[in-house]
Amino acid sequence: MAELINRPEYLAQLIQNKDVDLVKIVTGIRRCGKSSLLDLFHQYLKENGVPDTNIIHMNLESLRYRNLKDYLSFYDYISERISEEGRTYLIFDELQEVEHWEKAIESFRLDFNVDIYITGSNAYLLSTEFSTLLSGRYVEINMLPLSFKEFLTFYEFEAAITMEEKFQMYLKFGGMPILREYQFNEARSNQALEGIYSTVVLRDILQHNNQADQNMLQKIMLFLCSNIGSITSPNSIGNVLSNEGDIQRERGRNVAGKTVDKYISMLRSAFIFYSVGRYDVKGKQLLKTLSKNYIIDMGFRNMLLGYRDGDRGHIIENIVFLELIRRDYRVYIGKVGETEVDFVAERPDDKVYIQVTESMQVPETRERELRPLRMIPDNYEKIVLSMDRNYINSYDGIKSLNLIDWLLS
Repeated sequence: MAELINRPEYLAQLIQNKDVDLVKIVTGIRRCGKSSLLDLFHQYLKENGVPDTNIIHMNLESLRYRNLKDYLSFYDYISERISEEGRTYLIFDELQEVEHWEKAIESFRLDFNVDIYITGSNAYLLSTEFSTLLSGRYVEINMLPLSFKEFLTFYEFEAAITMEEKFQMYLKFGGMPILREYQFNEARSNQALEGIYSTVVLRDILQHNNQADQNMLQKIMLFLCSNIGSITSPNSIGNVLSNEGDIQRERGRNVAGKTVDKYISMLRSAFIFYSVGRYDVKGKQLLKTLSKNYIIDMGFRNMLLGYRDGDRGHIIENIVFLELIRRDYRVYIGKVGETEVDFVAERPDDKVYIQVTESMQVPETRERELRPLRMIPDNYEKIVLSMDRNYINSYDGIKSLNLIDWLLS
């Protein structure tokens, strides 16, 4: 068995929820480390005295379980194997392979002394039937590819490589754990990412949406990749694509907007993109129009578009967005009068306003980044993150932090 790479933050979440009467669901894009996390948890159970007879651990994508395609056969198979002594830990990988699996899961909860852990690579796993049946009885742990902090522990770097150079590698290759096997070989890494991307598109999107057009999905994916961190609407994207000539505008522009919306929602369901809504900071309300889209991992974007250094401003903005999600913030784009704050990030106990820019050295840029923050009337923390390493760490109470230091803090 390959060496398991620890993801302590996620493992801690599983351990904190152990023996709590909720189904633990780990979601996230394919190959981001969900199966390894379940293996780590399995190992943890054994090290803490749980006998093998009380752990049932299955990956439903394995042909070994090809006959367990519906909830009844699945229920019967597992029921026969649940220990009569003490609690049994049920660990199921890629459970979306079993039709109506949620009925079996709910039944295990009612009929046996069990603690249940499952993973899935698309949000259809948490579809309506499931939510209705298990509402309030599950906790979702959304797993992301490696953070920069994790990336540093995953790879062995030569001593001479500076932190800035390591960060540059992170921006280029992204954080999919599988790439460790290729040690920064660009061609091999891109092949691996392409394989994951095709699987996601074919299995997690097109299989669930048989009306979907692969060509259209690809066009929208490329558009979103090229416009990371730009404010868009489905209609505006539809208009751009319609004007490309080979996609005929369907009966007026509304359909195009609706179609784009549907495809973006498919990409969100496969955990490739996040859409972030806008929040009116002064009016304290969510705005219904316009949003920004961020990709789950830079490696995919660079694989699809090629790596372009000129986009660094948007790339680091995307990195900050993902880091805020990892830190359990709810994230919005802030609207302050006519200006905009990159992120309004909220937790029950905390709120922070963040601007992201490559550098604050140029006076015009500095003014542009600080102005929206100065206009916010409340006293929550306000931060500008940049790649600068200078001695000014505050402007009128607005913190100025180095992005790398912030990511590692």
